[in-house]
Amino acid sequence: MSAVLHAHPESGPSLGVAAGNRRKALSEAGMRGRWWRFVVILIITAIVLVPIMVTVLLAFTPGPNSTATGLTLENLSNVFSKTLAATWLKNSLVTTLSTVVVSVAVAAPAGYVLSRGRSKAVSGYSLLLFVMQSLPIITSVVPLFILFAGMGLVDNLLGLTIIYLGSTMTVATWMMAAYFDSIPMSLEEASWIDGCSVFGSFTKVVLRNSLPGVLSTAIFAFLLAWNDYLVAIVFLRSNEIFTLPMGVQSFFQQNATDWTSVMALAVVMMLPPVIVFATLNKYFSVGGIGGSLAGR
Repeated sequence: MSAVLHAHPESGPSLGVAAGNRRKALSEAGMRGRWWRFVVILIITAIVLVPIMVTVLLAFTPGPNSTATGLTLENLSNVFSKTLAATWLKNSLVTTLSTVVVSVAVAAPAGYVLSRGRSKAVSGYSLLLFVMQSLPIITSVVPLFILFAGMGLVDNLLGLTIIYLGSTMTVATWMMAAYFDSIPMSLEEASWIDGCSVFGSFTKVVLRNSLPGVLSTAIFAFLLAWNDYLVAIVFLRSNEIFTLPMGVQSFFQQNATDWTSVMALAVVMMLPPVIVFATLNKYFSVGGIGGSLAGR
């Protein structure tokens, strides 16, 4: 009996040491796994960024007829002074910003109806949106061209903006509805008790807690309209009406050997999306929703 009693104090420390060794081994294995994942992600990121880095480097490299040495802004200056790059940039900004504002303004209340509505009419509307979203835009280009030609909207930025709105509206509505689903109904019920109307609770409670969803929808609409080339090449004819993707393609066809100038115009096209995302990135947070439910 005494031998057994003496064995217990000795076995306790040994078990603790073994457990500590196991935890240390698991921690080291986890650290090695994280480092491997970090290295793999770093390599993939570097591969993805290579074309962008080459584009930016060529844009600031002196051209074949330049006397400058080292990195220079001469290519950007030549692009704006010798081409319609400023006009193309303005056209792209007008169509893109119009698409973003209108699509978010319409998709927000439509997404709220999809999120909170439970009637057959809402379900049918949701199904119709899904069907429209599944159709590629190329299937509508020819009939839209015939229709818009009779209305004088071909070679017109208004007609192009209308098409962008139609192509972004369905996905934008689905995105807003999905984010509204994450906002608890208890927030709206509390505002109704305090005397808010349905519209008042939507604007003052739901939208205020939906900033990340609104920004995600706005960025989606921005990128779709900003990067479009397929629709623009069908509906635009005049050089002064071109958007920036059309302008880059036209400039490349005329200056295929001057890669530095072409890349400079490509950098001009890349800058607005980078600026928009860098500016709005800090607002992508959903932490405010949980705080709204404190004490309920």
